[in-house]
Amino acid sequence: MTKLSVNINKIATLRNSRGGDTPNVIQFAKDAQRFGAEGITIHPRPDERHIRYQDARDLKSVVHTEYNIEGNPIDAFVALVLEVKPTQVTLVPDALDAITSNAGWDTITHKDFLVDVIKEFKNNNIRTSIFVDPVLKQIEGAKNTGTDRIELYTEAYANQYSVDKAQAVKPYAECAKLANSLGLGVNAGHDLSLDNIEFFKKNVPNLLEVSIGHALISESLYLGAENVIQMYLNKLK
Repeated sequence: MTKLSVNINKIATLRNSRGGDTPNVIQFAKDAQRFGAEGITIHPRPDERHIRYQDARDLKSVVHTEYNIEGNPIDAFVALVLEVKPTQVTLVPDALDAITSNAGWDTITHKDFLVDVIKEFKNNNIRTSIFVDPVLKQIEGAKNTGTDRIELYTEAYANQYSVDKAQAVKPYAECAKLANSLGLGVNAGHDLSLDNIEFFKKNVPNLLEVSIGHALISESLYLGAENVIQMYLNKLK
């Protein structure tokens, strides 16, 4: 089974747009789990334009499934993760002004930095994952950082899916096979949706977890959150 982790950043974006507490991020995390989600993902950024650092602390007591915190490991982020101690930390090389994640790590160039950060998290019993492009040499580089898992950056797959889905998924399948042979767990995320998730799941071996936010929340506006979460779970079986 591939676990579904629901990224709730967009719920926080909607809340922040009015300055109040509606919709309530904590309640949505509770409900998503009640609807069947097997994890909750958040991605706090330094400007706290959606998920706030305090949200990360408040969610700790209500996430009883897998708690995944994503972000660029700047000092403040590292300190937050070490304080909260989620199930998993996913390291993403975001620029400070990035609208959303748009590239994976160069695991070769940044090897020494990643080794040090990952070691600190693992010393605190936090599972580590690093965001990577579907490039074989980057998977090999990831192995040398000491990470537990990789998260394959799936924007390219999503963009090419409607043109040639077999070709779109091919590099991801190859990278997953290599990762598996190296003893790395494989996660995936970014622009996965109800339209493209099932084909991805069927063709990427031993996919452990997908993190889905923007599409899932958008689809929920039309179909309802409980229904959409169940639809994803059915496609991931």
